[in-house]
Amino acid sequence: MTSGIGLVFPGQGSQAVGMGKALCEAYPPLKQVYDEASSVLGYDVAALCFEGPADRLNLTEHTQPALLVSSIAALRALEPAGIKPVAVAGHSLGEYSALVAAGGLSFRDAVGVVQKRGRYMSEAVPVGTGSVAALLGLSADIVKEVCREAASIGVVQAANFNSPGQVVIAGEKAAVERAIEIAKSKGCKKAIPLPVSVPVHTPLMQAAADRLAHDLAAVRWSDLQVPLINNAEAKTVKRATDIAASLVRQLPASVLWEDSIKAMARMGATTFIEVGPGAVLTGLIKRILPDAVTMNVNDPKSLETTMKSVQV
Repeated sequence: MTSGIGLVFPGQGSQAVGMGKALCEAYPPLKQVYDEASSVLGYDVAALCFEGPADRLNLTEHTQPALLVSSIAALRALEPAGIKPVAVAGHSLGEYSALVAAGGLSFRDAVGVVQKRGRYMSEAVPVGTGSVAALLGLSADIVKEVCREAASIGVVQAANFNSPGQVVIAGEKAAVERAIEIAKSKGCKKAIPLPVSVPVHTPLMQAAADRLAHDLAAVRWSDLQVPLINNAEAKTVKRATDIAASLVRQLPASVLWEDSIKAMARMGATTFIEVGPGAVLTGLIKRILPDAVTMNVNDPKSLETTMKSVQV
């Protein structure tokens, strides 16, 4: 058995029509994960994930449960390996998948909560007024400086500190566009608009966080069986009493992903398995920790490769 494993779970932006389909076809019991989510949400989650359409899947209110469900289905497929991770983490929405994996909340509760989270985020900012972009080639400090300068015309903040040289900014459209101009003048190699419909991890999400706090207060939380490194501070969370407040702070705060991965490494993680659609986090981890072993589980082939690697 490979020692020192960290499990990580993807967030919004990793969704794609067809996600989870091959895994579910290869392992039919996984369909129960989708069926349980459908009973909570009142629509066919498997059909949305497997067949789309993309414009419906990309609506935040649908994207969030769809990604959570696809990630937990991948986790169930991985369970026979008997992995005991040293820590778990999830990128933004993925933090909810990580909490399910760590035993902090039930899958059913997670599905219901993330649907509301998506809805509140969508309703917090009028459609078309927000924008999200990845800036490549600048240090975290320069990106903060860029956002401070652009903030004279509107809200813009570093939303995700993803890896060295990759910081995502978000906020009001005009301010994000201004920040991109300033960033380019300071040596930004590339600015990439991202397919996220709301400016998450900025102060524009405070109203959504306040609404979400009421729902999180009603959820039954459990102490974690595995430590979680949270997004908001890149600190360890283990106690049930700390989880809800951490998730409320997460929405308007920056995601400290680079710091989170480094924290997992300090806890002994040398191998990282990305569980769920895409391989975005795998790429980021390679840039944060070039010597780390990275794997993922998003289809039958990647599952088979990972299972062979982690078993003696």
